[in-house]
Amino acid sequence: MDLHFLIIVAHIALILPVLLFVGFQRAATPDWIYQVLFGVGILVLLYHGYRLAGRWAAKSPKLWVNAIHVAFVAPLLLWIGFHGKKTERPAYELLLILAFGGLGWMLYHLAMISQTFVKPGE
Repeated sequence: MDLHFLIIVAHIALILPVLLFVGFQRAATPDWIYQVLFGVGILVLLYHGYRLAGRWAAKSPKLWVNAIHVAFVAPLLLWIGFHGKKTERPAYELLLILAFGGLGWMLYHLAMISQTFVKPGE
């Protein structure tokens, strides 16, 4: 099975629902989830920072995926995870924007790789 497909399914089934849950629950989110978000933020920063450096050196057209994670996703997860229940509303709103945007992109990409739609010109 294609690794890229598994990454997309994992995001849709596991990661994005948690982000949406936190975004909607806000301060009603259990404390332990904030600790998990902080830890995941560190992992996202390290992993995607490493991948970004490698893709930058290789001049890969896919480096934007890692750049988005390093510039937006990881800092937001770290911010919300660090501040916990004291996180202000704009951070939760940004989390929802990223989660819904990510969900849309993942569903679109899943449809494209599963060849659900005929590509123009075919």
